[in-house]
Amino acid sequence: MQNYNNKDSNLPPIYNKSGKKIYIVDDEPDISELVSVNLSKSGFSTMQFENGDSFFKQLNSSKPDLIILDVMLPDSDGFEICKYLKSESNFSSIPVIMLTARSTEMEKILGLEIGADDYVTKPFSPRELVARVKAILRRDTKETSTNKIKIGNNVLLDLQKYEVSVDNKRVELTSSEFKILKLLAERKGWVYSREQILDYLGAIDKGVLDRTVDVHIKNLREKLKSSGRLIKNIRGVGYKLED
Repeated sequence: MQNYNNKDSNLPPIYNKSGKKIYIVDDEPDISELVSVNLSKSGFSTMQFENGDSFFKQLNSSKPDLIILDVMLPDSDGFEICKYLKSESNFSSIPVIMLTARSTEMEKILGLEIGADDYVTKPFSPRELVARVKAILRRDTKETSTNKIKIGNNVLLDLQKYEVSVDNKRVELTSSEFKILKLLAERKGWVYSREQILDYLGAIDKGVLDRTVDVHIKNLREKLKSSGRLIKNIRGVGYKLED
């Protein structure tokens, strides 16, 4: 794949302040315009791109809420673009709908396996495409809201991105620390024994000592700063998270 790091773009958007932003990547102007008009009528803001190069130039400047991506582009393969997007942390959360004349079962399976959120074949109903866009964005909003857990006044646990931020700054947790925090945060107030925590970590059969859990908890408390005190030690039993 060619280098897409140029950040300059003069392509004008079809603009609607109230809508989420949709990028349409298709080298057929009539189809691109048809999709854009129907999305705009539904309150979305759209930008159209005829090739992968112009799309990536804009993407490096501003990320959309969803991408409608043609498979066959003059300078790129849509599958490769989708695969690249889903492999990059900056873009992997952006939903992608593949739009193509290819209708074989294997093509659809390939698109979904590389991370596409939906697959629409030409010819298509513009109203159906808009409905699919709305459905994906509703699902994405719901997943985002349910995959974030607030702890205390300054900690946010993002289960989807596998990240933890303290005072709006990302902190680095080990895999074990993240899993322990997730376990405690999802059932606030529940007490978990050291054995249960080790079992959750997949270490119960590896001869790991209970003391290992205490070390993880100690490190977690330090990294969570003032909210670290919310991880309570229940003497003789185990640990719980109490907001």
